[in-house]
Amino acid sequence: MTVLDDAALPCPLWRRLAALVYDLLAVLAIVMVVGLLCQLATGGRLIATGAHTHIAWWYQPLQGLVVAAYFAVSWLRGGQTLGMRPWHIRLTAADGGRIAPGQALRRVVVAALPLLLLGLAPWLGLGGAVWAALAGWALWFAPALVDPRRRALHDLAAGTALRRS
Repeated sequence: MTVLDDAALPCPLWRRLAALVYDLLAVLAIVMVVGLLCQLATGGRLIATGAHTHIAWWYQPLQGLVVAAYFAVSWLRGGQTLGMRPWHIRLTAADGGRIAPGQALRRVVVAALPLLLLGLAPWLGLGGAVWAALAGWALWFAPALVDPRRRALHDLAAGTALRRS
């Protein structure tokens, strides 16, 4: 098998999930830095505690935009996030070329949709809502188990594929 053939191989699900664990560490660091900057910018009044905890209305959307930008910019700049590099994974368009900005945006939005299930926390409790979101992501990745090119739902929606690099 040549190097060119190896690069055309689809990425197995276990490898993409391992890369996602690495990316989770990068995202955690990014979220912590943004949180610190927001606390400094608001003089420590970002989160008010008392009888009820109150978080500034703009803080969670800002964190979502920053995390989405991390993924989209990484994919557009070289097809890889920090977590994808050690696992030799590259995101490409379905034809093997570079992805377009619209594809990156569509992929990040569709991949994040299970986060909406966290809104069920008032009814399911925080633990139940987290499990619901994890179940949603399991459903999102399920097509990768049967698709010949190992594409998850967000890849199918965006017209992208993960390949070994």
